[in-house]
Amino acid sequence: MNLVDSHAHIYSEKFDADRAEAMERAQQEGVSKIYMPNIDHTSIDAMLEAEEKYKGACIPMMGLHPTSVDKDFERELYLVEEWLSKRPFAAVGECGIDLYWDKTFLPQQQEALKVQVELAKKYKLPIVLHNRDSFNETYEIISAAQDGTLTGIFHCFSGTLEEAEKVKELGFIMGIGGVATFKNGGLDKVLPHVQLEDLVLETDCPYLAPTPHRGKRNEPVYLPLIAQRVAELLQKPVEEVAEKTTANSLNLFKL
Repeated sequence: MNLVDSHAHIYSEKFDADRAEAMERAQQEGVSKIYMPNIDHTSIDAMLEAEEKYKGACIPMMGLHPTSVDKDFERELYLVEEWLSKRPFAAVGECGIDLYWDKTFLPQQQEALKVQVELAKKYKLPIVLHNRDSFNETYEIISAAQDGTLTGIFHCFSGTLEEAEKVKELGFIMGIGGVATFKNGGLDKVLPHVQLEDLVLETDCPYLAPTPHRGKRNEPVYLPLIAQRVAELLQKPVEEVAEKTTANSLNLFKL
């Protein structure tokens, strides 16, 4: 199988001791490309080093993660735009709204997302959305901005069927990760009712390891476990899930 991990922080310090081995394990399991979302100014160097070391396999995005948004977020956004203006990236991301950890900077998060939506339009890039405990808030901004040119991913989708239908209506797709394998993850009630054309696979490593590795460090080698679970829920061959989600990722990230 040829698989694409559409969202992985393989540049994280959690891989500093064995990144080369983790990459080799992933490639042996058919994971041919890993798309890397940025966090903020502190992650850019490590991300671009991974891109340089694993040419063609590790591909960076550029954006500002909502948990890095505070009262000085404009400074971070200037840096994001500076990078977008001087070299290619696969997407704007990850960006969005996170109301799980802290609601203090919700207005700033909303403004930062609106700015990054405009950057995605300006540079004709897809946008990768973090929407933890904030689907409605994120959807509202994307829906208002959708003029037919915006594309992207609702990353780490774990919502309802109604929310899945809203994502599709927007012209976006859903990133499906380890939550699909969790006993009470909820996606067993949603995925049987969606189409493969609306999905991409992701690990979000080093976070959200799939069952049976839940609670441990996640890594791209576990992507086939997610593909297998999606195949079970959609009642399709895992090879078809791999082929279609890989095509979806490559079509979205045309870089």
